Amino acid sequence: MRRVMTAVPPTAPVAEPVAGAPAGSGPPAAEPMRTEFAFELPRGYVDDTGVVHRSGVMRLATARDELVPLRDDRVRENPAYLTVVLLARVVVRLGAVTDVHAGVVENLFAADLAFLQDVYRRINSEGHTRAAVACPGCGHGFSVDVAGGRPGES
Repeated sequence: MRRVMTAVPPTAPVAEPVAGAPAGSGPPAAEPMRTEFAFELPRGYVDDTGVVHRSGVMRLATARDELVPLRDDRVRENPAYLTVVLLARVVVRLGAVTDVHAGVVENLFAADLAFLQDVYRRINSEGHTRAAVACPGCGHGFSVDVAGGRPGES
């Protein structure tokens, strides 16, 4: 199975040039910040009709996303449930499922839950899913997308 994570075009508007400023003057426009990341689950979410949904989109978490679940009674009773509530807030889409809620996240396979936790940590703590590695044979350094496919897959 292939696991892939790619950038989704940002949804935020791009700043317009200042009226009256000559074209090409001033510093170059900064690239808009990437706030949504596409991914592909290793196993996939199976809905009530038996359809498997593998591709999805996760957005960057806000402070509110991390604070609100702490007031959730389910999290107060079982702190491990924090992961479920938090992922339900930041996963925008799973295949054709656009209403991703705690019930959907609860029904993910354990491998998919672990995968989403890793994606969440990477994009919110590190800002990306790339890792610097070195070849064990020659020591040559390069970067890999750790949310990508298995060795040998493109």
